[in-house]
Order: sequence, then structure tokens, then C-alpha cells
Amino acid sequence: MSRPEHVISLQDVRRTYRMGTTDVHALAGVTVDFDYGDFWAIMGASGSGKSTMLNLLGCLDRPTSGQYQFEGQDVSQKDDDGLSEIRLQRIGFIFQSFNLIPQLSVRENIELPLYYQGISAVESAARAERLAERVGLQDRLHHRPAELSGGQQQRVAIARSLANDPRVLLADEPTGNLDSHTSEQIMRFLQELNQQGVTIIMVTHEADIAAFASARLHMRDGLIDNIDRGRHA
Repeated sequence: MSRPEHVISLQDVRRTYRMGTTDVHALAGVTVDFDYGDFWAIMGASGSGKSTMLNLLGCLDRPTSGQYQFEGQDVSQKDDDGLSEIRLQRIGFIFQSFNLIPQLSVRENIELPLYYQGISAVESAARAERLAERVGLQDRLHHRPAELSGGQQQRVAIARSLANDPRVLLADEPTGNLDSHTSEQIMRFLQELNQQGVTIIMVTHEADIAAFASARLHMRDGLIDNIDRGRHA
């Protein structure tokens, strides 16, 4: 079976929430395609719809109407189990707050998605060690998160997000808790991953961080305001 043209395709996607007696149109009709190997930054003011967009892309929520295709498969109407399977097997997540488990070592945190996939302990450990080396933390395998700097913790989170060999890496303000120097290091590393073929979609409110992406999607009032293509950093 040939690979579809787009890894993700949204067609007139809308997401409406009921707030008391008022309907809030978080997404008011979004149509956009994300291609394999892209690096996107989704930007916009608070309330513009960027977080709702990321939740839908990550199969953490589903559209009120419209079509969401992931690798040619319509996931708009999938049940919770179907969405969970896509998240587990095809999507990697990076969060602003790292979301590492403090009681687990670096290796154990990286292994966590593999545990839920039923991968053997031997294979999980080997894969975690390879990923730790990939992010430059091979000498920190047995450290716990509290023993690491913020930048190192985010590198562990990136390694964990790659454990399931995802089709798409979703990043939610990945440098929000980091100083400017460490933020640049993390973004340079994400650029390297993208150049190796990893598809990345990132939400950020910082223009200097968005400049590392090859395309920027600006949102306003639940709609795409404009798209700017061309890497700046």
C-alpha cells in the first residue's frame, strides 16, 4: 500500500464547546494539510484555537464536524479505544513541563511507551539506551529527573516521544520552562530530528522559537489567519 500524500489532512474541521448557555467555537472551520517531513509552528494569541488544534491533531479530542485524516485514515469518528491506539503507536508528545515520572530513571522514563505496547523488557531497554545516546544522555541512564537540568529533562522527554517511532511529533510549548540558551539548544536538536525525517508540529507563542520551523501557521479566532513558509533560524 502506497503512502498517502499527507500525513495529516484537516477539512473544514470545527470544534465547538458548550459553556453554560453559550457555544464557544474554538475551531471555526480549519482546512490544512501537513506533509511528511514538515516542521510546523502553530502560533496565535490566547484563545486563538492553537491548543484545541494540537489536542485534535494528537487524538486527545475529536472534531465537532469536519474530517480529520491521519495517513489517509478518517479518525474523526473513532471511539476512545481507536484514538488511544493512534496516540500509542503513531504520535509522540513533548510537553512544556516535561511530564517525566520522578520515581523512574532516565531509561525507565524513555521505556514507558514501550511498556504499554507490550514490547519485551530486553528490547525496551536496548531501544531506550539507543535513544538516550541519540539525545546525548547515555551517561545519565540511571539518574532520576530531579538530578538533571531542565534541558536534560526535556531531552529525556524527546527521547521518550521517539520511543514508538512516531509518524508525527507534537510539541506543546517545548521550551516554555527553559532559559534562552537551553531553548536554543533544544530547538537546534528538534531541527536535527526534522532533517533526519521526523515530522514535527509545535505550538509556541514565541516568534524566535517559531523561526526554527520551516512553516508557521498563525491562528486567530478559531481560524487560520495566515501561513508563512520558509525556515528563518
